[in-house]
Amino acid sequence: MTPVQSRSVGEYQKLLEQGLSLDLTRGKPSPRQLDLSQDLLSNPVGHTAADGTDCRNYGGLQGLPELREIFAELLQVPVAQLVALDNSSLALMHDSLVHAMLSGVPGSERRWADEPEIAFLCPVPGYDRHFALCERFGIRMIPVPMTPDGPDLDVVEELVAGDARIKGIWCVPKYSNPDGACYSAETVRRLAGMPTAAPDFRIFWDNAYAVHHLTDEEVELADVLAACADGGHPDRAFVFASTSKVTLAGSGVAFFGSSPANVAWLLGHTGKRTIGPDKINQLRHVALLRDADGVRAHMRRHRELLQPKFELVERILREEFGDQPGVRWSQPKGGYFVSLEVPEGCAREVVRLAGAAGVALTPAGATHPYGDDPADRTIRIAPSYPEPADLETALRALAVCVREVLAAAAPQG
Repeated sequence: MTPVQSRSVGEYQKLLEQGLSLDLTRGKPSPRQLDLSQDLLSNPVGHTAADGTDCRNYGGLQGLPELREIFAELLQVPVAQLVALDNSSLALMHDSLVHAMLSGVPGSERRWADEPEIAFLCPVPGYDRHFALCERFGIRMIPVPMTPDGPDLDVVEELVAGDARIKGIWCVPKYSNPDGACYSAETVRRLAGMPTAAPDFRIFWDNAYAVHHLTDEEVELADVLAACADGGHPDRAFVFASTSKVTLAGSGVAFFGSSPANVAWLLGHTGKRTIGPDKINQLRHVALLRDADGVRAHMRRHRELLQPKFELVERILREEFGDQPGVRWSQPKGGYFVSLEVPEGCAREVVRLAGAAGVALTPAGATHPYGDDPADRTIRIAPSYPEPADLETALRALAVCVREVLAAAAPQG
């Protein structure tokens, strides 16, 4: 028997007998992280904005200027080109696609809904909710491989230059979900300036983890809006972000940033569905965070809670698989996920065994379009929510499941 087989014998049965009920499926802030923003619920902030606006009333579609000033620097978007709306950046991505489908975007020759077919490039592994949006709107997804510096631009440039059906690319440019990759300045420059067959090509720049550092090395991105302007395509990028993992995940603020033309486009359509965002909530966020340095200080408190969990993941995976061929994992400097790669053809079975043993994981394949990881290798780990003891239990259980699958796949004799 191989070493993997001998270590595996009996482990999984013992795991089943433990009756675990643990969840590593989604990157949710833990209750202790949410407690950092508890003052949002208790501090009296009044109802008057800095310019005298009565925040109890209608209006202010672009969001409070003082809140946009806080996040403009952090998101690399000029204040006048930043929109602050309600809590979900995913909702803004959804609405941006709806508006593009029904009305086109600046530079469109016709509505996207009137195109015979539209497609998006999807760096893989990637974010399952991006893929779900494409499926919702019938947008064909074209996987492109990720590198440590972002999507493989040789592949991307060739595809977009020759196919006018390709209208966009999904990007999580900083501490990518799930592998933690950060786009290099060269990647940003090439994305911003590359020739595209579609005149209305858009970069959906989901900067979800802009301030979510886990180490002393706080990665800085190149400014995508400036790069697009310099590259002759000022309207190319839609920037999305939110405070979902900064303050309270269910009641934060979402942001859209882009060129003046794109901002006018979004506000023109958004004004048909709402008269304005929750300005009282925005006022609460201003009182809590105060300025960009206040956000940075707040995020350092998040890091104090998160960093030990990611260090725990690294330690356990190294103990369990440090010398195991075919098993490797990401070591992110920020964000909310670790990407675990197992030998080809094994991920689905590992996730199935883990679920049967009471450890819930994101479905294998969720990191790829249509839920199909052709290599069946990638497993996403979300360490943020469980307490450390539960996280360690879940990771040790996951290791047992990996060994069980590897043992079953190993040659006998």
